[in-house]
Parts: sequence; structure tokens; C-alpha cells
Amino acid sequence: MGKPTGFLEYDRKEAKHEEPLQRIRHFNEFKKPLSLEEQRLQGARCMECGVPFCQWGDMIAGMASGCPLHNLVPETNDLVCQGKWKQAYERLEKTHSFPEFTSRVCPALCEAACTCNLNGDPVSTKENEKAIIETAFKNGWAAPRKIPMRTGKKIAVVGSGPSGLAAAQELNRKGHSVTVFERNDRAGGLLRYGIPNMKLEKSVIDRRIKIMEEEGVMFRTGTDVGKDKKAAQLLKEFDRVVLACGASNPRDISVPGRDAGNIFFAVDYLKSVTKSLLDSGLKDDQFISAKGKHVLVIGGGDTGNDCVGTAVRLGAKSVLQLEMMPMPSKERTAANPWPEWPRVLKTDYGQEEAAAVFGHDPRVYQTTVTEFIKDEKGRVQKAKIVKLEPKKDEKTGRMNMVPIEGTEEIIDAQLVLIAAGFLGSQKYVTDAFKVAVNSRTNVETKPGEYETSVPGVFTAGDMHRGQSLVVWAITEGRRAAEAVDKSLMGM
Repeated sequence: MGKPTGFLEYDRKEAKHEEPLQRIRHFNEFKKPLSLEEQRLQGARCMECGVPFCQWGDMIAGMASGCPLHNLVPETNDLVCQGKWKQAYERLEKTHSFPEFTSRVCPALCEAACTCNLNGDPVSTKENEKAIIETAFKNGWAAPRKIPMRTGKKIAVVGSGPSGLAAAQELNRKGHSVTVFERNDRAGGLLRYGIPNMKLEKSVIDRRIKIMEEEGVMFRTGTDVGKDKKAAQLLKEFDRVVLACGASNPRDISVPGRDAGNIFFAVDYLKSVTKSLLDSGLKDDQFISAKGKHVLVIGGGDTGNDCVGTAVRLGAKSVLQLEMMPMPSKERTAANPWPEWPRVLKTDYGQEEAAAVFGHDPRVYQTTVTEFIKDEKGRVQKAKIVKLEPKKDEKTGRMNMVPIEGTEEIIDAQLVLIAAGFLGSQKYVTDAFKVAVNSRTNVETKPGEYETSVPGVFTAGDMHRGQSLVVWAITEGRRAAEAVDKSLMGM
């Protein structure tokens, strides 16, 4: 441990954020990192615990505690403290495929499980990780590897999101020839079109894709497997197939007026904005516009927040974000002890920006939509909402959120964005490969395994475990790659 008393001597210090009213003028990342010397002091706060929950990554109370990649957190933090940046990168790379992604978009499971978090502020492991990887790129350490030998085995990876990229990277580095198929026009999947530019600038993805290409991975974009290319062709051309297509079925809501115009799924909205931004800097007008509109976002999660931040940047007249569940507590409750994931109130960048522009937090809790009201052209104009309260179901014992009579209200809504999560894999892909799915339409495998019901066809990421975090997708991709390699090489 670089500084045994560091956690007592140094306070947590985070990267500075550009002020909300400034950053909404652009779609670029807005965090300004600490200097490397300042970051070293943050590494010094690591306690090198006897039991480092930060790198444990197992489930407690249905949620992950610590990093599922099992990053060697105390070791990398110690190397940061000592200023040994190249060694820190080499240590981090042993367990992590893409630190540049998680250090920007991960909610930091490692920090939630940090022992410092028990009685104070956690170690800034996420920002330490970003400092490590960006220093590595700056100094040329994160360069393409030379693959010393090829096995002659060919593998197709369907989907270029975080799980597909992680599987492709690992399999290629094991000497197999890997081709990644992506239905969109650019590689990256969820990273490219599901996460806004201000959280993850797309040049960060392009930088990694270029390295993978130089290492030998082939990318075939604009190819929708199951439609443009038949599953039978892939199974004939390749020795193994990895399905990493994500949980691509957005959860819908069923209320009167749902067929009105200007009601979109969040993923379609975010994709349209990012694609236009990449294609033309938003000059082609080929995106779903929020300018001058009352915007209603249905869903209180990260995707809903991304919709809020995007709508604010596009000049929305107002933004309201509905959440069915009660507002979380500001502090941990006795029923949610450390090292469980903290179920506490979090105000994200989009909500901060909406509050700065409109004067109030956009979130409204314990509320849902009961009807959409159209204008004379069939476009959504207003929405009827109602307050909810938790009530116990006498038969099942479960708590349900039920409407409170007399609390109905009609609000303006000229653009509605549904950010209610995802239900599972898309049927045309699973049908094409004839793989079994479970009751949630996730591709089914034996517990802890990655081969599907069809021999030679594997799966990883959200398509396998359901909608989850980028860090879990990367973990799944790496584990699926191990399973594929073992099935091919026998060890």
C-alpha cells in the first residue's frame, strides 16, 4: 500500500464538471479530469483491505457488490499512488478489456462496495481507472498486439456492443480468426447508439475499433444477421458463432392513445440524435427533434436521464420525467447495508441540466400515464397522468403500485419518450438460429455456461442475462470467449 494513512489524510476529490448551462450548448464530454499528481493522491486513499469487496463482484440481495470483472483494484490503486502508470495499465489489462468505456459510463460497483464507503467517501476507483487508460493511450502503451500464431479456426460474433467486442477481442488474441457482424452502419452497438455523446464520445469507440482491426478482427457493418445474412450461412462458414445482440426489445406501455404520433422508444430517439450528430453535426435534420416541445419521458433510469439531457440540448420547451416507484431515500436505510448496492437517490447529469434550465428537478415519482390525447392530426398533444401508491396484494403478498382515485391530471406533451427498459432478445434472431429462450426471452444456457441449446452457438451479454450494465456485458463477453476457446481447443 503506497500510503497506509492516505484514507485519513486525503479527502475524495473528483473531476470537475462543466457547469450545466454551459455544457448543454454542446454534445461533448464535459468532465475535466484531475492532474495525474492529484489522481495519485486519490490512489493513496485505497486501504488495501483484507477483504476487498470492490473486486468481489458477486450478488447480494439480487444486486452485484463490487466489480464482476474482478479487477485487481487495491493493486492498481497502489500503482496509481506510486505514479507507476504503465504498470497500473498492465495490471488493469489483465482483467479488463475496455477501461475507457466503463470509466465513463459504469455506475462504479467497485466504489459502492469500497470499505471507505462504510464510514465516509469511497476511493475514486472509476476516475483512477480512467486516468490509467487515458495515460496508456497517450503514451502508446495501449497499442495493437501482435498475434503470434493463428489456429485456423473461424468465429462469427453477431453484435458489436460491449459483450460482442469483448468476446471478439479475447478470441482474436487467442489466435482465432474473428468476424464481427453489426446491423447498424457503425460498430459499437449500445455504446454507439444507446449512450449519448456527452457520456461517451464516439471517437473513444473508434479508437478501440481501430486497434482491434489492426490486431486482425474484421468488422462487417450494415449486415443484419437473420435477415441480410442467413443463420445457416454463418453456421456453415464459421466454426463457432457467438450471439451478442443485446436485449433489443423495448418495453412498451399499453394505454389509450398509444398509437398517436410523436411517441417513440428512448432507444430510437437517442439513436436518431447520435446518428445525425455523427453524420452531419445535426445539420441534416434526420433526427427526432425536441425543439420547442413539451417533452414527457416515461422511466426514471439511466436511459430516461439520457433522454432528459438530450432533450434539453435540443431546445425542449419543458421536460418531465415520470417514475412509478417512490423516491429513494437520500441515505442508506437499515434494510440496505454496506456492501450491498446502495438504493439511494441519485441526481444525474440530465436532471441537473433540466433543473438549471427550468428551475426544478424534472422527476415526478409515484406517477404514471393513463392516456395519450391526440391533436387533429393524430399527434400526441397531452397526456393524462395519475398518482400511485403502494398496496399489498392480499393473494400474492406482493406490493403493487396502484392509482390513487381523484389524482388524475392532464399535462402538455408534444413528444413522448418511453424509457421503460427492455424485455429480452429479438425473436427473428433467436428463431433464425433455433436457440432456446427462457420465459423472459433471454437466450437459455445451463447455469454459468454460455453454449446455447444449439451446439456450436454461444451467447453473451444482455441477450443472455437480460438488460444490465456495460461492465456485466464485458464480463459476459470475456467468459463466453473462454467457453468458445475451450470448445475449439479442448483446454
